[in-house]
Amino acid sequence: MTYYTDIITGKSWELLKKLKKSYEFILIGGWAVYLYTRVLKSKDIDVVVEYEQLERLKQEFELSKNERLKKYEARVEELQIDIYLPFYSNPGIPAEKIEEYTVLVEGFRLPAVELLAILKQKAFVERVRSTKGRKDLVDLVSLFRLPGFKWSKYKAMVEKYQLTEQAQKVSGLIDETKEINELDLNVHKFLRIKKQFGFFKVD
Repeated sequence: MTYYTDIITGKSWELLKKLKKSYEFILIGGWAVYLYTRVLKSKDIDVVVEYEQLERLKQEFELSKNERLKKYEARVEELQIDIYLPFYSNPGIPAEKIEEYTVLVEGFRLPAVELLAILKQKAFVERVRSTKGRKDLVDLVSLFRLPGFKWSKYKAMVEKYQLTEQAQKVSGLIDETKEINELDLNVHKFLRIKKQFGFFKVD
């Protein structure tokens, strides 16, 4: 399945590179997943910024405040930038905690892969059985199957931020998924992959 056209993802990538030159941020969401996995590109851009960076962004973009989702949003033609703030936003864990687990990947500051999975699983649970939810599923499985993914670290974060119920729901949804064609995982291949996931292992 193709989620976005190359034209759209190309525009989004160019905008992201432009933002990187001008602002300091932690990149989360689909583009962060892509930088780890190189599987699915993204359309929207998701960042965590400090308040001084928010003020600078306001000078360049027309921002709207989304009180329900606790974030700011900017539209650039058909693209959207979602902006999360410390002590206000919670894209999976409190935004101010994300910087404690960051790494540099290709010049971008990203959450550690285990934390990125936790952020992505929140989106997956909220959008399950939608087109975006399907992409979240593909993103999650792409992260979980990375050789460097540490299940012990993931489980420690789940416990620390009291996300056990959410993680159990995600494991159930993955368990009931039979195949993921986007990753060339048929029924038999995906069954083998799932057996390697820490969800289904007894410590």
